[in-house]
Amino acid sequence: MINESRRGFMGKAFGAVAAVGAVGSLVAMKKTWDPLPSVMAAGFTTVDVSKLSDNKLEIAKWQGKPIFLLRFAADMPAVEKRSVKVGEHYYSIMIGLCTHLGCIPAYRDATHDFKCACHGGEFTAAGVHTFGPPPRPLDIPPFSIKDENTIVLGEAGPEYKALIASLSTDSNIA
Repeated sequence: MINESRRGFMGKAFGAVAAVGAVGSLVAMKKTWDPLPSVMAAGFTTVDVSKLSDNKLEIAKWQGKPIFLLRFAADMPAVEKRSVKVGEHYYSIMIGLCTHLGCIPAYRDATHDFKCACHGGEFTAAGVHTFGPPPRPLDIPPFSIKDENTIVLGEAGPEYKALIASLSTDSNIA
C-alpha cells in the first residue's frame, strides 16, 4: 500500500511539473506571435499642438524617427505649400532627418532655420533646402488634423494629401 501512494504522489508531481512546463511553453509561443514593440510603435502618434510655443521646436517620435513640429511666430512667413494651418496657427511638420545622410539638423531660432552639422546642409523653418549637399527638402510624414489642437502622425488625412499634391508641382518645395 505504501508503494501505491508513492506512485500516486509521483504521478501527480510529474503531472504538475508537466502542466507548469506546458503553460510556460504556451506563454513563450504567444510572445513570439505578438508583434514586436518596434512594430507596435510604428502606428500612430497623437500630438497636442496647443502646448507648442511660437518659434520653439518640439520633437515627437513616430516610427523611431524624430518628427519636427514648429509653430510659426508672427514674424515668420508661412510657406504656402509646406505649412499646415491648425486652428489659428501655422505649423511645419517634418521628419527631422537630413535628406543627405540622415543626420538630425539643429534648429536655430534666431535665424528661423535648420543647420545640419554633418555636412553643412541648411533648411528654412518650413524644411525647404537652401544650401549644401542635401538633394531635397526635409520629408513630410503622413498626418491628419483631428481638431484645432490635435495632429495624428502616421495617418494620411485630407490635409496631408492636399499638401503632397501641391508639392508635386514644385521641385524645391517637395
